[in-house]
Amino acid sequence: MKQVVISGTGLFTPPHSISNEELVVAFNAYAELYNAEHADAIAAGELTAIEGSSAAFIEKASGIKSRYVMEKSGILDPAHMTARIPERADEEISLQAEICVAAARQALDRAGRTAADIDMVLVACSNMQRAYPAMAVEVQEALGIDGFGFDMNVACSSATFGIQTALAAVQSGQARAVLVLNPEITSGHLNFRDRDSHFIFGDACTAIVIEAAETATSAHQFEILESKLKTKFSNNIRNNFGFMNRFDESGVGMPDKLFRQQGRKVFKEVCPMAAEMIRETVTNAGLEVAQVSRYWLHQANLNMNLLITRMLLGRDAEPQEAPVILDTYANTSSAGSIIAFHKYQDDMPSGSHGVICSFGAGYSIGCVVVRKK
Repeated sequence: MKQVVISGTGLFTPPHSISNEELVVAFNAYAELYNAEHADAIAAGELTAIEGSSAAFIEKASGIKSRYVMEKSGILDPAHMTARIPERADEEISLQAEICVAAARQALDRAGRTAADIDMVLVACSNMQRAYPAMAVEVQEALGIDGFGFDMNVACSSATFGIQTALAAVQSGQARAVLVLNPEITSGHLNFRDRDSHFIFGDACTAIVIEAAETATSAHQFEILESKLKTKFSNNIRNNFGFMNRFDESGVGMPDKLFRQQGRKVFKEVCPMAAEMIRETVTNAGLEVAQVSRYWLHQANLNMNLLITRMLLGRDAEPQEAPVILDTYANTSSAGSIIAFHKYQDDMPSGSHGVICSFGAGYSIGCVVVRKK
């Protein structure tokens, strides 16, 4: 079987950051407005008053301290509570494609590749800004890649599912090299008026170059030793946004069209699934858990990652064993594990092993075992 490597990664970080404190001020101001406007209904028991949030609550619940966003003034406006990003004309490059190009150029540079070396572009993320034409085809055009591209969505596991898809394409000879992109503008699907989730997500875009080991020349190579994917249907994380929403003329279900989850159920059910998946994939790679020196886990919740690594190692992981980026980036959906991989890989010695693992809605779990070349 042809050896395949990850030869380069890239990261686009948005220009604006929102601290927990800033987010809480805006949310609490909104809560006060809502409670005052609906005081009579709340007093009559017809509505429930919105409880205020706090920076301490957010950090304890998630480990998040801040997040990057494409635009912040609209999010922090208690009367608006969503980003103010104008729609672009069809003739302009799409916002999602634009951040893909930025991340892609960095990944290509680290891989020592140009657009001429890429045959396939795969855009894999939780939410596309449109149904079609495919975002991947627009990115392909913007970069000048002569090949093919398509989009895929496996929610927070989109990156690892994308890596597996790219791996198969290179192994089969369908593509010499593949560019996998994870543009997550999650501020678009987040309900900033929901106390339980208003702090969870941040925006970012990651890029990965995957190619045959025999052609790779970069100093940042990781050989893909094994990968495994798994899905199991669950409604515990859901987003109902789609073209059929236009049939609902009442607009009553609008909050239902944004991100929502039953967090306690997700925590209880996903952590053991992810730990078992990692253990099984590592074994299939001919390794033992003790031989893995780094875990780049999905950056959804610090408490989840602490529990998963504890299940695997039988102890608390050292900071360098399971790097955390969600304290400053928050949950960036499919991009999270790749941000961690991008930022915490260069210090690893040749021959060391790591695991990229993502998990999320579906449920979906993807696991990739790699070795530093």
